[in-house]
Amino acid sequence: MQNMLTVIANAFKAGAKINGAQTVSEGSRVMVSARSFADFTPQASFDIKRCDLHRLDEGPSVQTVLTREDGLRYYRTMQTMRRMELKADQLYKQKIIRGFCHLYDGQEACAVGIEAGINPTDHVITAYRAHGYTYIRGVPVKEIMAELTGRRSGVAKGKGGSMHMYATNFYGGNGIVGAQVPLGAGVALACQYQGKNEVCVTLYGDGAANQGQIFESFNMAALWKLPCIFICENNKYGMGTSVERASASTDYYKRGDYIPGIRVDGMDVLGVREATRFAADYCRSGKGPILMELQTYRYHGHSMSDPGVSYRTREEIQEVRSKSDPISMLKDRMISNNMASVEEIKDIDAEIRKEIEEAAQFATSDPEPPLEDLCNHIFYNDAPLEVRGTNPWTRLKSMS
Repeated sequence: MQNMLTVIANAFKAGAKINGAQTVSEGSRVMVSARSFADFTPQASFDIKRCDLHRLDEGPSVQTVLTREDGLRYYRTMQTMRRMELKADQLYKQKIIRGFCHLYDGQEACAVGIEAGINPTDHVITAYRAHGYTYIRGVPVKEIMAELTGRRSGVAKGKGGSMHMYATNFYGGNGIVGAQVPLGAGVALACQYQGKNEVCVTLYGDGAANQGQIFESFNMAALWKLPCIFICENNKYGMGTSVERASASTDYYKRGDYIPGIRVDGMDVLGVREATRFAADYCRSGKGPILMELQTYRYHGHSMSDPGVSYRTREEIQEVRSKSDPISMLKDRMISNNMASVEEIKDIDAEIRKEIEEAAQFATSDPEPPLEDLCNHIFYNDAPLEVRGTNPWTRLKSMS
């Protein structure tokens, strides 16, 4: 017993943690501080930036309430997305991931805010920068990483790669610029036809905003009052071209003309959440489509083949990181309002790093799909058929 007391006393002097309580020695005085969940503020109100409006008398609220539970969930999700993309960058440079690869780091508040503003039964379709959306729609990190490395346990069985991932009520991942927009309008038509009071979030980038098929989709959605939220993720550059050099009008939220629009701070997860809730309520009320522009920023280049610094400066990127990073902004809000502690955030970060490392290990050790699986899933539910291979004598089976 005496030895145990000596150990505890020495631990107190060293400032050790005992049963989660941090002990701090100050000269001859010993202070013990322990944080329990009861010590944290369960929720707080925050001001958010007022949205610019087009053809609307009023927009989303300029104040919102964040609960501690939601804040920690948003933080964990955004940080997981960030770490996943940084690991993908590393694996690509090691030539473990091949082909096209478009990373989403910097834009996390868009995906997380959108998901927080809709229901799981609502629908989402996006372009080729799709890893983050695949994750928020419920696909585990290890299945995303395995898809990136072309392995059998990937979300698309290793056949889709970076641009072609899918989940329940998530329709990709589409490689053709702007092609997902008419598809999203079609999903919204199905929502209306089936009468389920669901909406479709249809995303595209500023680089796709001048595509003719987008305006055709706007027209049909407005004519039929489809429950479609068209969202332009404006990250300031379409590949290596700034929006000012590519578009005669950079007010993308006004591009729908006869469709109401809102421009949102896409670096603030709470602002995106409130704007998405507003847009979803608008669509569910039967008023037709609405257009959102999320002003955001990507830290990486357009794709892994683009260093991202030939058309913008490193100083520009660093300034956005230091002033507007979506993860840092949420973390600072929570800590400064006593909704989380620095230690708790560090623990979450450590858990996420461990999860990503394990996912990467899985993605590099899982086997590649066998040759006999190559032609499977060509059709949804047809009977098996023979597919000619690279020459007339090679035959492969296709199973749905």
